[in-house]
Formats: sequence, structure tokens, C-alpha cells
Amino acid sequence: MKIRFNPRKSSVRIFYYLLVSGLFFSLVSCSLEDHNPQAPGTVTPVGAKPAWAPDIDNEMWAVVEQLLSYGDKPIPTLTPQQARMNHTVKDAVMDLVAKFNIAVPAPQVDTAGKDIPVTGGSIHARVYTPKTGSAPFPVIVYYHGGGWVIANIDVYDASASALAEQTGAIVVSVGYRKGPERKFPTAHNDAFQAYQWVMNNAATFRGDTTKIGVAGESAGGNLAANVSIMARDSNVSLPVHELLVYPIANSDTTSASYTKYAAAKPLDKPSMQWFFRNYLNTISEVTNPKISIVNADLSGLPSTTIILAEIDPLQSEGSLLAERMKAAGVEVTSRLYTGVTHEFFGAAAVVPDAKDAQAFAAAEFKKAFNK
Repeated sequence: MKIRFNPRKSSVRIFYYLLVSGLFFSLVSCSLEDHNPQAPGTVTPVGAKPAWAPDIDNEMWAVVEQLLSYGDKPIPTLTPQQARMNHTVKDAVMDLVAKFNIAVPAPQVDTAGKDIPVTGGSIHARVYTPKTGSAPFPVIVYYHGGGWVIANIDVYDASASALAEQTGAIVVSVGYRKGPERKFPTAHNDAFQAYQWVMNNAATFRGDTTKIGVAGESAGGNLAANVSIMARDSNVSLPVHELLVYPIANSDTTSASYTKYAAAKPLDKPSMQWFFRNYLNTISEVTNPKISIVNADLSGLPSTTIILAEIDPLQSEGSLLAERMKAAGVEVTSRLYTGVTHEFFGAAAVVPDAKDAQAFAAAEFKKAFNK
């Protein structure tokens, strides 16, 4: 018996077979995807990377994208009181931790509140004490960011906690008073008076008064540097070491990084200009050496660690500060982290570079403390 080959009917059968097979494998693939969700702890952004930073790291972009998803109004369109209600990078990180099932170990620190007397009132501080190690502990006086206008010690809790845990030092996070309610130089004076209070009282909370450093992020980095300058000029014992994380150090909003990252998030050029307007008495005070510390007398300051973010309007002035400090004879170690933005330092639960930056900062403090 002969078997006849009908090209037309055979083509139909082949097409039908391929169609059914394709649907089958498609269903199998979907089924496998349903039963193999994304591995816990893997953070990925949803949308395309922004025009202002096409090379931003995935994890960093996921944080910024989450922050933008809240739909908060831009800071420059708000009053300071309204701006303080906006979501923060801390909120974004915590939501990503929950969303992607990221395991975050509990901080190995104990906390306690302290009230510090300052001119015209008092301010609150949070004291982080390592659960391991023996007293007396070195002490780091830490100043949070927020342009001297927004944020608080809660927003920057992760940074202070990490420094305490990784350095084996007590960290005193200072809740200085902010503008516009308290104009320049209130925050600067509060910062210095808090440092003096710690020097005089560290022994009462198991701190070593011979090993006190200062640290800060953004506006807080500016405050930390000013504390060292004010201590030198007042013949007060200098900090053993200072950590300045993307500090506000200049008033030049036409610098290379201000130009390139004018629209960056979470910090952009309009927001920085808004911070200046709300903290300073007059805009002419931007040239004051306490604000533009690149123009201050930087001689005789303690060893300094400067950490910078690439995608940040403040990158250029941070680099300039490092150069001028070195020229003034200060021992400076600086590191620029690429692919990350302003505010990355406290996002170690999600951003790998933040974990590295915290470890780097802790190592530099431990060298200064001879630990």
C-alpha cells in the first residue's frame, strides 16, 4: 500500500502541531514562573532608568523609584512644615525590604535618649551603645542631614546605628534646631554645644572622653566640619577624627555636578536653593565660611574621611573640599561611589555600595581610635 504525501494537508498538520506545542510550553513556562518567584532579597526597579542618571545602579534606582512612587510634591513647592511630611529615603528602603522579603538583622546596639542644654533651650539626642565590647567606648557625635530644614534623628537612624555597631563606638545622634524657625547659625551653634556636652558628659554613659569623633551627612557633614573648626578656634579639644558624607561645602550652584545632576533625585538643585533660603537669614550668607567651608581656614583639623556619591549636585564641592583640606595639611581619605545618589549611605539594607561605604567609614574611625 502506498502512502500518499499531500503537501497542503501536511502543512496544516505541522502548523497545528507547532501551535499546540507552543501553547503547551507557554503554559508550562507560566506555571514554572508562578512557582518560582523572584529570590528573596533581590531588588529590581520597575521602570526605565532616569534621563539624569542612565547608569544608576539597579538597587539605587529601585530606592529612588520607590521614593518617587509616593507622589509627594517637590520640596521647593512646599512650606518647610509640609516638606517635613514628605516621604524619605528611609521610607523607601523599609518598603523595599518588606516588598522583596529582605532579611535585615536587628542592630546590635542599645538606645537611650538624652536632653542637651543649648543657648535658648535644649535639644534631644539619641545615644547608641554597642551591645558588644567593653567600656569605656570611643564616642562619635553624629549630625543628620536635611539641609538644616527637614529630617530628624529618626530619618537617619540607620546611619547612626550602623556606625555604632561597626565601629564599636557610642554614637550620639544630635537633634539640632532647624530653619526657618531657627535661622543660621543656630544649627551650627547647637552642633558645637552638643559636642562640648558630650566631651563633658561622655563618662556618665560609658564613653571615653579621650576618643571622641564627629560625623555627619549632607548638612550634617557641614556641621561636623564646623564643629572641628569651632573647636580649634575656641581652644577646645579637637575631635580625633571626622567623617563627612557628601557634605554641603560650597554655595556654587553652577559647578560641574550641579550642572550635570541638577534634576537628580532625591536631591536636586532647586531643593538645595530652597534649603539655603529657609535656613539663612539672607541669601548673601551662602558665602559665609560656615556654609561654604571650602573657603574656611582648614588648617589644623583632625584626620578626615570624605565619602561622596557620583549622582549628586554636591559631588564637585565635596571633591574640592578634600583638595583644599589636603592643601592645608590635613590628612584626608576620600572615596567616590559611582552609580549612587545623595542619601545612599543609610540605605545599606538595599544598596550594596552603602554597606561598603559604612564599612569603609567604620574602618577609618577604628584606625583613628586605635581599635
